[in-house]
Amino acid sequence: MVSSPVPRKVVEERAGGDVALPRHIGIIMDGNGRWAEARGLSRSEGHRRGIEAVRRAVATALDRGIEYLTLFGFSSENWSRPPEEVDFLLRLLRLFIRRDLADLHKQGVKVRIIGDRDRLPADIRAMIDDAERLTVSNDRLHLIVAFNYGSRNEIVSAVHRIVEKVQAGKLDARTIDEATVSEHLDTAAIPDPDLIVRTSGEQRLSNFLLWQSSYSELVFLPVHWPDFDAVAFDLAIDEYMTRIRRYGGIEARNSA
Repeated sequence: MVSSPVPRKVVEERAGGDVALPRHIGIIMDGNGRWAEARGLSRSEGHRRGIEAVRRAVATALDRGIEYLTLFGFSSENWSRPPEEVDFLLRLLRLFIRRDLADLHKQGVKVRIIGDRDRLPADIRAMIDDAERLTVSNDRLHLIVAFNYGSRNEIVSAVHRIVEKVQAGKLDARTIDEATVSEHLDTAAIPDPDLIVRTSGEQRLSNFLLWQSSYSELVFLPVHWPDFDAVAFDLAIDEYMTRIRRYGGIEARNSA
């Protein structure tokens, strides 16, 4: 059970009125299986209910004026799960795109998928391409879905691309800096997350946005993902808004 969030007005008053909402929120959607097992249901039912939670999270992000929302949907390590569960997750992705894409586009949501697409079935790769092309000009909310994603693999792939440019004479190795690496990640041109939320009570990043989360605020909620709703979303935001971000210095509030 998640307690009611602190009202936004109260949080702003405590911080002197200079608190800004997080621009970019990343969510590790964890706990579908445990939610289902606690209710005597199949893990597949847990994943199905998890899609409903995705819809609620997107709706809340739109309502709160969040600019970027990144959802960790499928890890590159998840292929080790039982084949029937992996197949069901792939079917859910297909279903989500078919059923929700038109509505997302209508609401001004720009869809972007990050992660290694090579292992995905050809029809899913085509659906992803279509979704990105259709929504490319939208800017009300940037919805990034990490699917077949692993941050270490992302960083290694970025290094490979940088090395290739150096070997081809397109990049001077002496000029490589943090910005160079960021520009070659899957999240190029996406601001680093201000806040990362993980559901289910686990307290680790699990290979999610490791480079990008260097200075992210972390919030861990005990609620399993299928139960994630606007109350839980606001609870995470309100916790973020009470924090002071120093970035290695003395003090920097979450100011606009």
